[in-house]
Amino acid sequence: MKKMILTLAAATSLFLLTACNDTTTTSSSSDKTTTSESVDLNSLELPQLSTEVKENEDLVALETTEGTIKIKLFPEIAPKAVENFMTHAKNGYYDGLTFHRIVEDFMIQGGDPNGDGTGGESIWGKGFGEEISKQLYHIRGALSMAKSSAPNSQGSQFFIVQNHDDVSDGRAIQFYPQKIIDAYKDGGAPTLDGKYTVFGQVIEGMEVVDKIAKAETTGEANSNGEDSTPKDPVKIKSIKILQEAK
Repeated sequence: MKKMILTLAAATSLFLLTACNDTTTTSSSSDKTTTSESVDLNSLELPQLSTEVKENEDLVALETTEGTIKIKLFPEIAPKAVENFMTHAKNGYYDGLTFHRIVEDFMIQGGDPNGDGTGGESIWGKGFGEEISKQLYHIRGALSMAKSSAPNSQGSQFFIVQNHDDVSDGRAIQFYPQKIIDAYKDGGAPTLDGKYTVFGQVIEGMEVVDKIAKAETTGEANSNGEDSTPKDPVKIKSIKILQEAK
């Protein structure tokens, strides 16, 4: 199993992530951006921007050793990622697993039974591809699938975007919906957009995400994503299903 790691490098006010060939990552090695094309982006529904949980959305409580994070999921927009996460949650797959990689002012990553970024699989026993949508973005609090540089490499690992720096003035988002540009004033990682599957959004408990991100690690994250493991493990106690989409 290739290692799944989000590799971090700062590029002006944006986060530039470079995928390693042997990692499962959040990576951004190109400057491709989502353009308006023939779609009026400002007319699209942007479900991440509301804390309301609609009937067509799922709601889970990710209970950690540092507190509870409530996340709503978007099965109509990212059906495979949501089905995979929800089924794993129901089966207790994530119970007891750690957030094995933490980079403050970027993200927290978990979902690997091996606890080092090398493990995990989807409910189908094989990897699956990205589900990219103009309705979902890597704003602060976004839940997204980790992957390697290989195609169809999404398995069980996921990450939550934690960065809270204003990244709304980058050229990568000049064609985004205005409400998303405004949301990026509160933080996020826009250079991941179009490359990773966003399938959920934290609606309660970002203070817990921030607390986890501040955990003391074994060292500074380097270009291979190593030495960012918490010295004291931060664990997922359970993931409870609070609502299933109708």
